[in-house]
Order: sequence, then structure tokens, then C-alpha cells
Amino acid sequence: MKLINMPIKETNFDDLYTEYYKISVNFVKSYIHDTMAAEDIATDSLIKVWQQIKAEKIEPIAPYLYKILKNSSLDYLKHELVKNGAFVQISQNLQRDIEIRSLSLEASDPKEIFSEEIQRIFLETLNKLPIKSKEIFILNRFEMKSHKKIAKIYGITTKGVEYHIYQTVKELRISLKDYLPILGMWLYW
Repeated sequence: MKLINMPIKETNFDDLYTEYYKISVNFVKSYIHDTMAAEDIATDSLIKVWQQIKAEKIEPIAPYLYKILKNSSLDYLKHELVKNGAFVQISQNLQRDIEIRSLSLEASDPKEIFSEEIQRIFLETLNKLPIKSKEIFILNRFEMKSHKKIAKIYGITTKGVEYHIYQTVKELRISLKDYLPILGMWLYW
């Protein structure tokens, strides 16, 4: 970087800024590759130089400014390394967490997770039904008796058997509405 030296006596901040700002930004940007950050570093560095000029006589200005620009750029780059390392670590942790959750979800069996709760709700619902509806449903769904055989056992028509099964299934659907995908088709009419 080639910085021009201004005589100290004639220097005010506007002159210093006009003389060194653009070259300072270009110098910093050539290392950090971020225009906005380079502009901030250049401005801050020029302010530091100006404060130092007011406090004591600095001759020449260019080497002092170069040193401040260099150190500020190095600090920025070190900070970026730390920040990027943190992002990488967070990204790796997030990736690991997603993999664990995916494996857990793939390995889970909804039938096992909900089976006890479903059985409890199922039995509670059946027990709230009229005895005849409950018995007809059990004969049909669990003992695989036909509507005709059940009708003979209870002395009712097959339409009566269908009515009792329909009412039972309707109540079970309401009680188990959150679990129907798990239960499968056996509850459907």
C-alpha cells in the first residue's frame, strides 16, 4: 500500500479523510473482502489517527495509519474465524440433532407408542355402550361371527345387528379420532 504523507501542520480531519479514506478502504478490502466492513475499519482508523494527531505530533502519518489499518484488519479476520468456527459447530450440532431425531422417528412404532392408551380408550368407550351393542360388536369384530349368526343368537334381524355395530363403530371413531390412522381399517364399516 502506498500512502501519501501530509504535513501535520496543515492537516484537519476533512483533509485527512479526503486524502486517506479511499486508499484505506481499498487496502483493508483487499484482505477482508467485505466492502462495508472495510469502510468501517477505514473510518475508525482515520478517527484514531486524528485523535492521535490532536494528542501528539505524528510524523509521518502514513506508517501510523498503515499500522492501525493492519491491526484492525487482523482483529476483524480473527473475529470472523471465531464466528465461522461457532457457526460450523452450531451447524454440526444441528445436523447431529436432526439425524438423531430422524433415526428415532424412523425406529418408532406408533402401534407400540399408543397401544396402551388406545386400548384404555377403546375399553372405556365399549364399557359405556349398551350391553347388547357391546356384545354384538365383540362377536362380529373379535370372534368373526357373521351378521346372520349374531342375528340368530340375539333373535334380531341382520339390519338390527348392522345398527348395533354401526352405533359402536361410530362411538369408537369419536373416542379414537386422534388414533384412527394407527388403528387401520378394522374399525371402518
